[in-house]
Amino acid sequence: MMRDVLSIVDLHVSVDGKLILKGVNLEVRRGEIHALMGPNGSGKTTLGLAIMGHPRYQVTQGRIELDGVNLVELEPHERARMGVFIAFQRPVAISGVRLADFLRHAVSDVRNPQRKEGDELVSMREFRKELREKMDQLRMDPEFARRYVNEGFSGGEMKRAEILQMAMLRPRFAILDETDSGLDVDAVRLASQSIAEIGGHEMGLLIITHHERLLEHNPPDFTHVMLGGRIVETGGRELAEFLHSSGYEEIRRKYPEAAAEEASMLAERTR
Repeated sequence: MMRDVLSIVDLHVSVDGKLILKGVNLEVRRGEIHALMGPNGSGKTTLGLAIMGHPRYQVTQGRIELDGVNLVELEPHERARMGVFIAFQRPVAISGVRLADFLRHAVSDVRNPQRKEGDELVSMREFRKELREKMDQLRMDPEFARRYVNEGFSGGEMKRAEILQMAMLRPRFAILDETDSGLDVDAVRLASQSIAEIGGHEMGLLIITHHERLLEHNPPDFTHVMLGGRIVETGGRELAEFLHSSGYEEIRRKYPEAAAEEASMLAERTR
């Protein structure tokens, strides 16, 4: 059994009866940064949501293992308690729930995996002190915590709220699904800096992105290219730089079968 390794083995995932992932293999060790890149529709977001246990994303074959436990058999909240986190590409609003209250309950659950409904939350004094420190670190106005979760937030505010959640929950493994999407250059730079400050060597990061900018302060140890529902190539930071400057045409020529799968998947979506 390997501890502190998130291991994905021969993962096949269907969404609404359509096979999207077709045999993904990936290992992320704590303290490593992995960039996952690929064209739209290649399966990147599907992989992230399947790891976290979104109910629409059905694992039909393969395993997602952490500490010898097959996460496929666990509910999303149980995966979170084991130290897995996802920052969503499109976070949802939760009307009537203040961000601080949401975070206090989430922190209480993750830090006490045996906690049951009705058990005490983390102490208010301890929570407020840590929340203030993290918001200062992220250069966030304290008033932000009093707002309802994502309600009326700008795109940049939503992404910063996701990074704040990651900072407070301190997961062992974090999946960042296009945290840079919809942000201007300055906002992406701030997000990149914040992720680097929070991640450190205590967290394994899987950064799903189309752009190199989010990797500016988070240089990947490994860059993976997804095409047609599979990871077809792995390299270092230089691969991310190449994809950012040149796109995916060379990858498609190099892996014609995966490129054909990509075209088929895109055609299926447009029907």
